[in-house]
Amino acid sequence: MWEALREAVDEEMERDPTVCLFGEDVGHYGGSYKVSYDLYKKYGDMRLLDTPICENAFMGMGIGAAMTGLRPIVEGMNMGFLLLAYNQISNNAGMLHYTSGGQYKVPLVIRGPGGVGRQLGAEHSQRLESYFQSIPGVQLVACSTVANAKALLKSAIRSDNPIIFFEHVLLYNIKGDTQEGHCQSLERAEIARPGSDVTILCYSRMRYVVLQACQQLEKEGYNPEVVDLISLKPFDMETIAKSVRKTRHVIIVEECMRTGGIGASLSAIINETLFDDLDHQVVRLSSQDVPTAYAYELEAATIVQPEQVVDAVKRVAGSARQLVAA
Repeated sequence: MWEALREAVDEEMERDPTVCLFGEDVGHYGGSYKVSYDLYKKYGDMRLLDTPICENAFMGMGIGAAMTGLRPIVEGMNMGFLLLAYNQISNNAGMLHYTSGGQYKVPLVIRGPGGVGRQLGAEHSQRLESYFQSIPGVQLVACSTVANAKALLKSAIRSDNPIIFFEHVLLYNIKGDTQEGHCQSLERAEIARPGSDVTILCYSRMRYVVLQACQQLEKEGYNPEVVDLISLKPFDMETIAKSVRKTRHVIIVEECMRTGGIGASLSAIINETLFDDLDHQVVRLSSQDVPTAYAYELEAATIVQPEQVVDAVKRVAGSARQLVAA
């Protein structure tokens, strides 16, 4: 996937001379996961600008550059580090278009690796979706496949809105094909697996956890529908509602924390707008509300595993089968 993201950056920098990339080691080193590998040779050191280790400073620089006509991509070496730039993202990136009365646009992409990796420890295993979802004026997008990573990043770079683009640290090495020149809507979900028994809403790496669970569920006669949210703000409620009205059962699977997470917000909206279409309460599978452990077994115990998805589907869809049988 890192190569697809690199292609997106390369193509957009070639297409538009106002596109530039700021961040720690994005130039000669090529980025922490090689998304900008060797691009400095083609575009020079000023368009791929290596910054000091000072997230609030280079985030502010990116926002200022966006206000004055450039289309910056700001890379966080790890998304957890961007908490140091939270003030710039919330008080500047998300608000300046509104507080200036529309005089300024902020066409900015904030991207980088995040999520629970493999024994990276608590500080490097952050899931910042829940931190950023309440900021007015920013969009949240989570890529999950090689194809949508490239197409979504190209769309994000062309957007006039500030976009936080989430890439999962464990997905950089997945393989797949891309479409040359293809852009994808930032506000639309994907049906990763059509089905009829239960709607499973997920995003990012949880797409693969859920699809792994579906292999076992298929053997046992279940037919779940898997919806990859992609847009975490705003939610694609048109696609979600269509699936919910078909299956009448909902499970939300996320790597985010259970308290105040993406799943909590989505569950509330589904209950408020689709309550009469549900035959069972919305079930949420989320990470534990604890700092992520370094020890492998403890780390695995804090995040959702395929077995938990299988159990949840049996509990939700199985109750419907029992009613039909009765």
